[in-house]
Amino acid sequence: MHSNTDWDSVTYLRKPKPKPGAAKSNQAVNAAMRKGEDVETRQKFAAGTNKKAATSKNTAKLDRETEELHHETVSLSVGRLIQKGRQQKGLTQKELATKINEKPQIINEYESGKAIPNNQILGKIERAIGIKLRGKDKGLPLQAPGKK
Repeated sequence: MHSNTDWDSVTYLRKPKPKPGAAKSNQAVNAAMRKGEDVETRQKFAAGTNKKAATSKNTAKLDRETEELHHETVSLSVGRLIQKGRQQKGLTQKELATKINEKPQIINEYESGKAIPNNQILGKIERAIGIKLRGKDKGLPLQAPGKK
C-alpha cells in the first residue's frame, strides 16, 4: 500500500540557468565581463533612434521626372509580327525562347508590347522566325546577310 507520495520528502524547484545568448542589460554584460567570459558587443545602425526616413527636396522633382521620362516599349505591331512569325514556324513562346536562349517571359513581354527594346534580343528573334522586326521594312522576310 505504499505509493510514491511520502510526507517527509521535499522537492526544490530552481530556476534554470540562463542560456548563452544576447545579454541585453548592462548589468548582465558587466557580470559576464567580471567572470571572464567572452563578451561581444555590436552596435546596430540607427538603433534606438527615432528618426524617420528623411525626404529630400528633390522628391517632388523626381516624381515629376519619372512620369515624363518613361522607357520606350516595343510597339504592338512588332509584338504581332513576332507572334505571327512564331506561329508560322509552329513554335510556342517557350520553344522560341529556348531557341534564342532567353526566358519565355521575355517573349511574352515582347509579344504583349511591354518589353523595353533590346537590339540583341530582337536580332535573335528575327533570325529565329525569319521576319524583320526593325528598320523601315518591318514584316518582310529576313534576307541572309550579304544578299542585298
